[in-house]
Amino acid sequence: MKGEEYAMNAAQQVESKRNAGYRAAEMVEDGMAVGLGTGSTVFFAMERLGERIVRDGLHIVGIPTSYQAAIRARQYGIPLSSLDEHPELDIAIDGADQVDPALNLIKGRGAAHLREKCVCDAARKVLIVVDSTKMVDTLDAPVPVEVLPFASAGVFRRLALLGAGPVLREGVKKDGPVVTDNGNLILDCDFGAIEKPRDLETEIATIPGALECGLFTAYGEKITIIVGEETGCRVVSLH
Repeated sequence: MKGEEYAMNAAQQVESKRNAGYRAAEMVEDGMAVGLGTGSTVFFAMERLGERIVRDGLHIVGIPTSYQAAIRARQYGIPLSSLDEHPELDIAIDGADQVDPALNLIKGRGAAHLREKCVCDAARKVLIVVDSTKMVDTLDAPVPVEVLPFASAGVFRRLALLGAGPVLREGVKKDGPVVTDNGNLILDCDFGAIEKPRDLETEIATIPGALECGLFTAYGEKITIIVGEETGCRVVSLH
């Protein structure tokens, strides 16, 4: 079912996100190093992890994927570290803009997909928390590409040749472009329906100055999708 065809009001969506985030947090075990993604659904997972730390004496360490994630994790009392200290993670919790039946993802609405992909690669298991609107038959959302500012014009040209219709992401409540936590720019690319996401991810990766795109196609075997619904969750995996 296409995400846009799934009718869900704002209150239902919040409750669905909360259910997904809470379920993911309950899957974290004592002593784990946990990748913490960026976004509203993951923040519900952090909320529950904070409750478990206080209530149950849960001992974990979080590796945040953005300044925003780090700030929120500290608010919930989650101890933080880095990939330098924990190059292998037990688990990561993250969100997604879209998920297809093969568990290919589009991520990066929060402009943190470069660090999110590093954390995803480092984790043994990845929990992707979403509401039902994010589940689609075919990926077709804009694909963000993090770009080295020095090479932005050349990357723009190459992406346009791929049919991307690239658009420089502009700031909100700030004049000028969005600048990532890594000091780079974001080009949002509308490819329409993406029939071969793995091939497209590979093509984008060959462009000099394109540091990372929001297509995640290499991690389906270790990804578990937790789809939040009003009264609970359903779990989707390839296993």
